[in-house]
Amino acid sequence: MSATDSRSAGPHPAVALRVRNLRVGFGDASAADVVRGVSFELRAGECLAIVGDSGSGKSVTARSILGLAGTAARVSADELSLAGESVLGLSEAAWRRRRGRDVGLVLQDALASLDPLRPIIREIGDSLRLHTRLDQSERSRKVLEILAAAGLAQPELYAGRRSGELSGGQRQRALIAAALALDPPLLVADEPTTALDVTVQAQVLDLLEQVRARGTAIVLISHDLAVVSRIADRIAVIHEGRIIETGTTAEVLQNPRHAETRRMLAAVPVDRPRGSRLAPATAVREPVVAHPPARVPEHLAERVPVSVASRTPAAKPVAEPVIALEAIGLSKSFRGPHGTVHRAVDEVSFRLPRGSTLGIVGESGSGKTTTARLALALTAADTGEVRLLGEAWSTLPERDRRARRPLVGAVYQDVLGSFDPRLSVREILHHAVAATAGSSAGGGSAGRRAMAARVSALLDDVGLAESLLERRPTDLSGGQRQRVGIARALASTPQILICDEPVSALDVSVQAQVLDLLDELQRELKLSLLFISHDLGVIQHVSDTVAVMQNGRVVETGTAAEVFTAPTHPYTQALLAAVPRLH
Repeated sequence: MSATDSRSAGPHPAVALRVRNLRVGFGDASAADVVRGVSFELRAGECLAIVGDSGSGKSVTARSILGLAGTAARVSADELSLAGESVLGLSEAAWRRRRGRDVGLVLQDALASLDPLRPIIREIGDSLRLHTRLDQSERSRKVLEILAAAGLAQPELYAGRRSGELSGGQRQRALIAAALALDPPLLVADEPTTALDVTVQAQVLDLLEQVRARGTAIVLISHDLAVVSRIADRIAVIHEGRIIETGTTAEVLQNPRHAETRRMLAAVPVDRPRGSRLAPATAVREPVVAHPPARVPEHLAERVPVSVASRTPAAKPVAEPVIALEAIGLSKSFRGPHGTVHRAVDEVSFRLPRGSTLGIVGESGSGKTTTARLALALTAADTGEVRLLGEAWSTLPERDRRARRPLVGAVYQDVLGSFDPRLSVREILHHAVAATAGSSAGGGSAGRRAMAARVSALLDDVGLAESLLERRPTDLSGGQRQRVGIARALASTPQILICDEPVSALDVSVQAQVLDLLDELQRELKLSLLFISHDLGVIQHVSDTVAVMQNGRVVETGTAAEVFTAPTHPYTQALLAAVPRLH
């Protein structure tokens, strides 16, 4: 299906990119293509968003446009042209002459895309050195102009810094500046705002809008329909290597024709009420089965909520504390270079009621992750304390905390990095179960059968098939890996889950599945969730109460309804104003 320009009034701008029947495969000819007959056309000053889930073929399409599909790729097309000139079959040397000059590329991970050993003035200056006749001083002046045009305030202060010395937003601006250094007529932006803070995301989208207004054609690759609605003139939805729907942004968002498009729109969590499903229930997931409860000190037994095993209509209610986790005046500083001191967390206090979700939201550097580590007692606070089930927690020696650690589980953003890549899913979960105090089923065949049953039950809890047990983490999709991470966290039958950016690296559909799963598990297991994210749409959807952090301090707290409908702090108001919404 071809995505064509629906505008008819006035002269048509020149065609910047034309793609007809693009097919891309990997391996031998018998392997199925991952891009199957994609066609679209893009004119100067226009933005086309190619939207789809992970694995849909959108990034392979983008890379093929720039000759970057890889040496193992099989690329064919009836037409692939830039500004009317065919680029099919170009040699790598010919492509190097065109990249930067005729087409620029902006990737998601600016930290990995920029050379960590060179200052950005050299990174950007190399394009000018290779493609222009400017001398060194002229190139330096031009780089500062480009950085300023990319929205980097006071570029002279940052031009000499390496990528690791810049914030996420500064790095992304530098990457966009590098892509635009030679003023190419076409820009391909592959997930340029994924995992960025909402305010930085808004700034990058504003910058891309300015670039488009200057006449640059933009191909924007994304999985997030709310984000692309800010800037795209047209949207092409790609699924399993084919464009299944295309039209103006308004047409696709307001009157989606294809079921996959409707599913993606339903998965956007912004303004979706607490407890509503984001993903379709494609399979019936059995309720969590009875698991052996974590062993806790006897004097706390009356404080632990009823276990899954004993939750029956006839079970006698037991006394429960109102507060599962409490932080009181937490502060933590770190020493930086040249003797500087950075106060990462500054007098932070919060209370997490039993069975509820407290969302902590803020930009990168606001202190969210340090707060999570303090809550887990993985980092020692300078002042203040964390109390677990009404008892001392962070102030105890680790040997005294060890017996209570099963009560607190953790789910991380980089779940792949938290796994041993040599282990299978079975081994990962086996180790998690075996490490739980009191969870060992003993030796012999009976113990092995009990362990296998426990691992199988954990997979059931998170909706994964037993066929995945022998796979390693690198053989799983992002959503499958995150489900394994949640299963590992549940191995100790915790009462509290601390989730640090658990969905920020996932596409919107997989994110929806994971959020639905956490909601189901919370209701079935009476879990208390401390949910940390920079994504206000996610926080609004999952939270009962919200704490907003800025520069290490909690600047606003309240129920989710209070914070999102009537924010009182200017910082919260600025964050909410930057949230992308479907238009």
